[in-house]
Amino acid sequence: MREPSGVAAKPVFHPYIPADAVLPEFTIRALLMGTVLGMLFGASSLYLVLKVGLTVSASIPVAVIAITLFGLASKAGAREVSILENSIIQTAGSAGESIAFGLGVTMPAILILGFDLEISRVMLVGVLGGLLGILMMIPMRRTMIVDQHRELKFPEGTACAEVLKAAATGSSRLAAGESPQVDAVAAREASQRARIIFGGFGLGLLYKVLNVSLKGWKDTVGIDFAAPLKGGSIGAEVSPELLGVGYIIGPRIATTMAAGGVLSYLLLIPMIKFFGDLLTVPLAPGTKLIADMGPDEIRSAYILYIGAGAVATGGMVSMVRSLPMIWRSLGAGLAGFGKGASAATTLRTDRDIPFKWVVIGCLGLLAAITAATPLHMNVLGALLILVFGFLFATVSSQLTGEIGSSSNPTSGMAVATLLFTCLIFLLMGWTGGQYYVTALSVGAIVCIASANAGTTSQDLKTGFLLGSTPRLQQYSILAGSIASALLLGPVLLSLNEASTVYVPAAQVAPGLRTDASKLTVSAQLQGPQAAGDHASYKVWQKADTQGGPAGKYLVGDDGRAVWLVDPGINGSHHQRPDGSEVKKYDAPKAVLMSYIIKGILDQQLPWTLVLFGVMIALVLEMSGISSLTFSVGVYLPLASTLPVAVGGALRWLADRRNSKLPQNTGLSEEEQQAAGDRSSGVLMASGYIAGGALSGIVIAITAGVLTDFDTAMNNWAMASNAFFAGDHADLLSLLPYGVIMLLLYWVGREKARTAP
Repeated sequence: MREPSGVAAKPVFHPYIPADAVLPEFTIRALLMGTVLGMLFGASSLYLVLKVGLTVSASIPVAVIAITLFGLASKAGAREVSILENSIIQTAGSAGESIAFGLGVTMPAILILGFDLEISRVMLVGVLGGLLGILMMIPMRRTMIVDQHRELKFPEGTACAEVLKAAATGSSRLAAGESPQVDAVAAREASQRARIIFGGFGLGLLYKVLNVSLKGWKDTVGIDFAAPLKGGSIGAEVSPELLGVGYIIGPRIATTMAAGGVLSYLLLIPMIKFFGDLLTVPLAPGTKLIADMGPDEIRSAYILYIGAGAVATGGMVSMVRSLPMIWRSLGAGLAGFGKGASAATTLRTDRDIPFKWVVIGCLGLLAAITAATPLHMNVLGALLILVFGFLFATVSSQLTGEIGSSSNPTSGMAVATLLFTCLIFLLMGWTGGQYYVTALSVGAIVCIASANAGTTSQDLKTGFLLGSTPRLQQYSILAGSIASALLLGPVLLSLNEASTVYVPAAQVAPGLRTDASKLTVSAQLQGPQAAGDHASYKVWQKADTQGGPAGKYLVGDDGRAVWLVDPGINGSHHQRPDGSEVKKYDAPKAVLMSYIIKGILDQQLPWTLVLFGVMIALVLEMSGISSLTFSVGVYLPLASTLPVAVGGALRWLADRRNSKLPQNTGLSEEEQQAAGDRSSGVLMASGYIAGGALSGIVIAITAGVLTDFDTAMNNWAMASNAFFAGDHADLLSLLPYGVIMLLLYWVGREKARTAP
């Protein structure tokens, strides 16, 4: 039967596990394992984001750990775990990382702005933001996951599905129609796929541990240019996971994103350097002379604001363009509002949490946000959370589908949220210290919501490929989000208290006094120094620098300042009075958030730079180019986007070579794309992503726990390792990277097959 003229039939997608198959899925052991692993990964991710401002997607590491642990249990006599149970585990376990990122890039700004990290505020922000992001993603599942299945690749979600399929147990393979007794050829192919993906996993893990933990070679290589391109630079993070992401998403998106980085590092930064080199005073918002700045310093001082404006504009344009699809999804949900029997007639693989509960949940969360005293929230702030939450949940899901969650500029969305929120507050005349907290609460909840929306969409993509029940996945990530948010609040405060230094006020502000009768809050010393002083003091939040530095002081009943409380996050004192050294947390992105809030509400934000970014996005849209992916490249370091482009180039070379093979001749462009998505190269790239992601655990342990070992390895590498330090270290570091590049291309090359 022919299709009507002008109508192309979309290929029907069949998940790994058919919709009519019956397998254990939402079990107690799966939910508990996923939740516990999510909490552990959330805690380690929070540490990393406070140290360097980055995290790694947790879905794949959680899946691999669950496969290993339950595999050992199965050999000991326990019932084997189905592939759908493993899908629930990775879904529940993925929430901790995204919540940790949102909390880590926003909440420490409270300290920088002169307020305390209250446990109730941190936990509320984590819980409310996490749940809001998940609920807002549910109505968009059909649009993002089903309708755009072939357009949005969701690299980590696809990779996670391949990991789970490669490790599928006997009952799962039977349900998928892969019985080795029936089809030996299929069993051989499945075994080969498993070897490829776990070979890539082992190689990625080994490479990253040798590279970062054992200081085998530099993890980022680059070159700074002199005149006539002074200030320009090219750099690349030689990591397997970014290479794998680029291979999976393909050359078009990968090179578009890298092009944004080229604009920043080879045009904008050199222009700023060219015009600013002769300035004799710092150019705001920078605090140093441009002549004394390197490329990364110029990026932090100026380009981040340009990138934030571009990302915000590209996100809004992308949302407007997606409105018809979003409206259809919402319309389908509204059509089923109040209907309880639809689940009986809907395929298992297409059942979501009923739309009425999504609406009720969102309204309940907004009511809780408005009523929560620690958030200092008002009705306008709650409405802004609703608007920006929906906008950036959509944008985050779209970007996660295009470039993956590891490259998703969630902090850029938080920056955009703060820009617009603070501007509205400024127009309303709300510029007092209380509104600092309100604006930050809006930004934090939206940041966590957008991060968790992207994570949820990634998990739902994995489930879509495997044949999971969406409703059960949504229940599991809701449970995982609540558990992780409740844990990460105390973890954040504990990390801060453990590195807090109580500095004798006589050293930094001799003779400093205030009126103690006006102070109502009392506190005692916490952490290691508490053993030497059990007294209770009045808390004084000093906002100015008259008589001593601004900050939090502990004051005696007579009004005399006794201690300056230097926080563990973004503090400046690295030694306690007894001489012991203290390692502080820099929380780089939280610093940016505080600058934006104070900059706008104190009317010092460089709006010119933000508008430059807006114009970049608009010019691209006027030229017929989708601006969002390009804008992400403007915001991110070129070192992060260039290796993604390298992976995309390898995919282009492999697909170009494979398209000439006999079995692929005559295929349409869409069929060739689908063949490339099923290729061995994608399996190898998935393994690279999995290994690189799981190495984050080892890196966190060596950098955060085994600090003496990390220091010793660094000292050895600086003194004796030519691959790590020295005149030729950058060039030598490309040798191991070239090996994994060639292996990926070699595995991606198919063998010629002739028709039987």
